[in-house]
Amino acid sequence: MKSLKNQLTEIMSTAFAASGFDMSFGEVTISTRPELGDFQCNGAMAVAQQTKTNPRQIADQLVRQLSQSEIFEKITIDGPGFINLTVTREFLLEHTRQLLDDEYLGCRLEDTPQKILIDYGGPNVAKPLHVGHLRSAIIGESIKRIARYVGHDVVGDVHLGDWGLQMGMIICELRERQPDLPYFDDTHSGSYPVESPVTTEDLEEIYTTASKKSKADDSFMEAARKATSDLQQGKLGYYALWKHIVNVSLASLKEDYENLDVHFDLWLGESDVQQLIPDMVEKMVSSGIAHESGGALIVDGIVYNDHDLPPLILLKSDKAALYSTTDLATIYQRVQEHNIDAIWYVVDNRQSNHFLQVFDVAYRSNLLPSSVRLEHLGFGTMNGPDGKPFKTREGGVLKLKDLMTLVISEAKQQIENVKTGEDYSKEEKENIALKVGIATIKFADLQNYRVRDYVFDVDRFAEFEGKTGPYMLYTVTRIKSILRKAREQHMHIGPLMLTDIPIERNLLLKVLEFPNILSFSFETRAPHHLCHYLYELASLFSSFYHDFHILNEQLQDIQASRLELLQIIITVLEQGLYLLGIETLDYM
Repeated sequence: MKSLKNQLTEIMSTAFAASGFDMSFGEVTISTRPELGDFQCNGAMAVAQQTKTNPRQIADQLVRQLSQSEIFEKITIDGPGFINLTVTREFLLEHTRQLLDDEYLGCRLEDTPQKILIDYGGPNVAKPLHVGHLRSAIIGESIKRIARYVGHDVVGDVHLGDWGLQMGMIICELRERQPDLPYFDDTHSGSYPVESPVTTEDLEEIYTTASKKSKADDSFMEAARKATSDLQQGKLGYYALWKHIVNVSLASLKEDYENLDVHFDLWLGESDVQQLIPDMVEKMVSSGIAHESGGALIVDGIVYNDHDLPPLILLKSDKAALYSTTDLATIYQRVQEHNIDAIWYVVDNRQSNHFLQVFDVAYRSNLLPSSVRLEHLGFGTMNGPDGKPFKTREGGVLKLKDLMTLVISEAKQQIENVKTGEDYSKEEKENIALKVGIATIKFADLQNYRVRDYVFDVDRFAEFEGKTGPYMLYTVTRIKSILRKAREQHMHIGPLMLTDIPIERNLLLKVLEFPNILSFSFETRAPHHLCHYLYELASLFSSFYHDFHILNEQLQDIQASRLELLQIIITVLEQGLYLLGIETLDYM
């Protein structure tokens, strides 16, 4: 179904065409002055400027066309030629009924769905998730959910960093500590141990030590590079050890993402495209786009999208692949296996030049059809109150688990402050604190335009007032509580009607904005539009609830209508929060 705004735009565009003007001038927008009308159209001024005529006369002509429609209660002209539109109560109610009858609340696209693969998450195997991984996971999950909801076929891929230099570092450090392990014995024959020689905790400590060594000791770094190359060339012992490392890491990563309510369809990594690299490289060499330079295999740089790109190294002189090589092979694999129309990369802004380079080479090398769109959906950094990237008090990178613990602890304190859930069991309180903590993190992040840096202030974002996740959850539970009490008291819910109280109409008009807001959030790949809308809807409800105590309303038909209005509001709020990756609560 068409959204209310789109339906009115269609009617207005037809009026422009009937008056001899271009239909594109018929765009209808939400009124900036609600006292004058529900919607407005500013196209008359644009036509007047183009035709050198009086905009007021053009507006008069359009109003005469519109006056034949029965859906408008009032049409006025303001200023030089702004056309203000107020729809009838009956039309508004009918459109609301249609919206609620639609499984997707009028948000399903009318065009042909696309197959979109979203690359987000990007953790490195053998390293714990930290705050630097947070934004990719949160933003990518929300964009994925929005794209699916509007009707696209979407696949989410975590794209593991499981084949790079960190593997060589861990191999070298473990070899120094336990040289007798069979993985380091070149004469070993037969199978390797089933049990992993390292745990998640071991890996974390080993990698940290190896990373420090590689920066201080050139010989260790060289050995790590050699071990990485040997692994990539298929050395059996290293490969067997690598599989243990990956399996141990994956168990920990999946647990962390599950706790964050982030879910991937594919758990593929750089290693999964290694078998494609020789064929891909051979095609690039035979086509002439790749050539040798100083022992390495490169693709010359060009000017691309006004950027002067340097040469891309496909293979180093020791034949080891780089991130750019595996990224190209991953594009090659995705196009072959998934029949996709687009690949979106949710990766921080600092990788923008890397993706420009990879996208350019992918197209020039014909690794994908020109019709497949590659997009880098960059984002800024999450900073602490000092404006610098969020770190521990000691200055180190904060682990995701530690951030979750910090936020959940603050959520518990805020829950105690507002004295909610005092009679709940310990398990119920823990569940509420977890959900509030996740809502705190996600809403704080997603309410910012993704390309910008932002300051994460735990104290402020965990509050139950203002533009915060806890406030949104509290609003939802408040509405649910009212509806629950109404049912317990056998009150009627519906049918919906509208009184002459402006805030009722404003609430309904706000609800009916949902399809357009979601469409815009999808088109811009920017969930902050949805965040802002949901907060406005929640705030408008709070104002309504403050002035009108619904359960004490004496007139039964008005009470039933307002309860139905709450039912509509909660439907939109819960669906919108789900699309942000936020799970709501029934009680708080």
